[in-house]
Amino acid sequence: MNQPILEVTNLKKYFPVNQTSLFSTQKQYVKAVDDISFTIQSGETMGFVGESGCGKSTVGRTILRLIEPTDGQVIFEGQDILKLNSKDLREMRKEMQIIFQDPYASLDPRKTVKEIIGEAFHIHKIGSSKEIENQVKELLRLVGMGPDHINRYPHEFSGGQRQRIGIARALALNPKFVVCDEPVSALDVSIQAQVVNLMKDLQQKLGLTYLFISHDLRIVKHICDRISVMYLGTLVEIADKADLYTSPLHPYTQALLSAIPTTNPKAKRQRIILEGDVPSPMNPPSGCRFHTRCPEAQEICKLKAPELRDLGKNHMVACHMR
Repeated sequence: MNQPILEVTNLKKYFPVNQTSLFSTQKQYVKAVDDISFTIQSGETMGFVGESGCGKSTVGRTILRLIEPTDGQVIFEGQDILKLNSKDLREMRKEMQIIFQDPYASLDPRKTVKEIIGEAFHIHKIGSSKEIENQVKELLRLVGMGPDHINRYPHEFSGGQRQRIGIARALALNPKFVVCDEPVSALDVSIQAQVVNLMKDLQQKLGLTYLFISHDLRIVKHICDRISVMYLGTLVEIADKADLYTSPLHPYTQALLSAIPTTNPKAKRQRIILEGDVPSPMNPPSGCRFHTRCPEAQEICKLKAPELRDLGKNHMVACHMR
């Protein structure tokens, strides 16, 4: 196998929380991402799935250093991103970009499309004003919009069009790696498929590598090559798409997949209902973090955290029962 384009090792992100009482001030931490490791191959789409609040978006933003990590290592094309100074990090940002979840909040309402997409060229001092304008028009064509949209403002577009503008902005500097942070969750269902298919076409045309974050397992199945399942800041399973959907090994993955709606009214499927609430990431359970809701939990699950082990065919799972 070729050298991965991205290697993440023991990544952690803890957010400090001050607990103030009458008698003492104690600092605690929300363990949003807690010691995860994975790799992504060039040209691959790696999916990250899990319940809201499990740390998916924090992983994506920490990799890009939009949020500074607490600990760990992020190697992109042989360079440790976490050790770069501000000048080198700015250069690296040409290679790594992000598509945000909310197309309404991620575009500056006071700027035109030309200013929004062209901002990257100005920051990196690439091209004259005319050249930048031509580049913006070409990027708009690339995402299925017309050059006549260049002088309009974000409020003049639909949600799907705004997200296309967001995609064009992310691709402005011809990056190799793009974090897609739930890029279609804020869109109408009828528009989601159009945007996902656009992203697949752009990946083939431009040779992009995606980290695709989503809670919609149907969309992840359509676009991703491999899938990582997160629970309470940790990875519980990583597998190729086909293996994960046909032979899920972790009880949490099995529960997630059992909740996918089916279009066949005659199809019978055993729905797995998880008992209890997700524990607080500020005070996670000892041992396996899923043991408080797991139907297969044993005594060892309460005492020892399972390691992510390869059980064959690059199917990795963190479970004592497997």
